[in-house]
Amino acid sequence: MSITTRKATKKDLQSILDLVNGLALYEKMPEAVTATLDDYKAAFEDGLISAHIAEDNEEVIGMALYYDTFSTWKGKMLYLEDFYVKGEYRSKGVGQLLFDEYITEAKNRNCKLAKWEVLDWNQKAVKFYEKNGATVEKCWWDCKIIF
Repeated sequence: MSITTRKATKKDLQSILDLVNGLALYEKMPEAVTATLDDYKAAFEDGLISAHIAEDNEEVIGMALYYDTFSTWKGKMLYLEDFYVKGEYRSKGVGQLLFDEYITEAKNRNCKLAKWEVLDWNQKAVKFYEKNGATVEKCWWDCKIIF
């Protein structure tokens, strides 16, 4: 393995969308992904989303996709929307490399907070985040309206 990480470019968006679909399958919700490659391109071009990717010999094997937002309690925040590593590359340090890139990006943007969600049944992910110093809050419930 020759794993490298870098900031994603527009050329990486199809690979990122493929990984998002892999994440949705892993989370047992493959039908939930309705965003298209054109949606990703528009969001990327408008600066709404950014990402870091991990590659093994130029094959994209993982990604951390994030965006700027604001916490009324803390201030500037970087939200980790999707974080996924292909199954065969898990437990090999790839996720740690990507997570470190995300945290570094948040610090470089002078954020006061880095935030994301984790499914309650994904205990490996919960342990990973706790190992990295995260507080996993169990008292907030997600709310959404899908149009």
